[in-house]
Amino acid sequence: MDETGSTFRARLGTTWAPIGTAPTLHRLSRRREVSSIVLLVAPTQWRQPQVLARHFEGAIHAQQVLFALRYFRKRVGNPLLIIWDHLAAHRARQVKDWLSLHPDDFQVEWLPSYAPELNPEEGCNSWVKGRLLNALPRDVAELRHLTRSEFRRLQSRPQVLRSLFRHARLRV
Repeated sequence: MDETGSTFRARLGTTWAPIGTAPTLHRLSRRREVSSIVLLVAPTQWRQPQVLARHFEGAIHAQQVLFALRYFRKRVGNPLLIIWDHLAAHRARQVKDWLSLHPDDFQVEWLPSYAPELNPEEGCNSWVKGRLLNALPRDVAELRHLTRSEFRRLQSRPQVLRSLFRHARLRV
């Protein structure tokens, strides 16, 4: 489980324009507008890998983490082993207290301090952000819609999801 943000800041990729004319992308220049909490569910012999996401306006805080944890637990239906980085929202007292009340539903393991290469969910974020290169959303609602659509599109690509676990060298 990890978080990512979508923004109006320029994220440019290769694009088409008439010869001799540089393409112009007009964007609002703002900080993070839409945050996503994403759960990458490992494949098993009975189940394909899954991507579940909750999207929020603004930054992630303890309340959003708790909302997402409840949602993920309801959707997956099994006790969850959550592998987390050290985001402040994960370590918040409110989150720790809530998790201590649900020991049968959640087990938390921590990644080393800075180890994105060990987190297969980072690949999900990278894939979605790559798909959003050169996107020109008109407002926050459209940015949220685009982000949500790309995470849903990723859900239909189990071979990509499996490769994220292989890349992180995780055998679940």
